[in-house]
Amino acid sequence: MDTNPAFLFGDSIAAEQAAPGVTRKILGYDPTLMTVEVTFAAGAEGAPHTHPHAQTSYVASGLFEVTIGGETRRLKSGDGYYVAPHVAHGCLCLEAGVLIDNFSPCRTDFLPDNER
Repeated sequence: MDTNPAFLFGDSIAAEQAAPGVTRKILGYDPTLMTVEVTFAAGAEGAPHTHPHAQTSYVASGLFEVTIGGETRRLKSGDGYYVAPHVAHGCLCLEAGVLIDNFSPCRTDFLPDNER
């Protein structure tokens, strides 16, 4: 068993239900940065929201309709996007897929109570 906390293995991380048809796995974090794998079923939505964190996202697979600050674009595997702090954004998954989200600083609201 690998006990080095610098390495996280996706198949050993439990997925958390984030919304209907949406799960997430925290792949690594410290107080300044967090990486999260978010898996969407086709038709699932990342409801429009804001947060004080800067966010970059990479479309690892699937097809998404992403809205940032009122502008909507279709993004596919290999595409990415940036969301500035406090800007409204959300997505609709058109074809099942995965987003890799990065947040700065860490999204402590995603952490279990005992890790906040």
